[in-house]
Amino acid sequence: QVQLVESGGGLVQAGGSLRLSCAASGLTMADYSMAWFRQAPGEYREFVAGISWSGNNTHYTDSVKGRFIISRDNAENSLDLQMDSLKPEDTAIYYCAAEDNPHQTIIRIADLMYDYWGQGTQVTVSS
Repeated sequence: QVQLVESGGGLVQAGGSLRLSCAASGLTMADYSMAWFRQAPGEYREFVAGISWSGNNTHYTDSVKGRFIISRDNAENSLDLQMDSLKPEDTAIYYCAAEDNPHQTIIRIADLMYDYWGQGTQVTVSS
């Protein structure tokens, strides 16, 4: 049974930092592209950042470029998202997602392409 479990969310002031983590079990993480999505109240779920199976290719939505860094450790079956210079508009539930995409460098931004999802972790940025 595949499980993705996010942690690290919380309440932070604007300009602050948080580091989200996603622990994967029941799969071989090296066979999957990984991504972070987020969903704010009343909004659609949106792509935030993605990373290829090897970690050599990353992609970010424009609004987080230069502030967020996605990374992975296949040996530990873990995915991280370092979030700096947080803004109130970053407030959302953040989800970890995995796409069965072995040995491919393409990173998909459509949530329908992802096979497994975590339950999410709340990030709240106060102004």
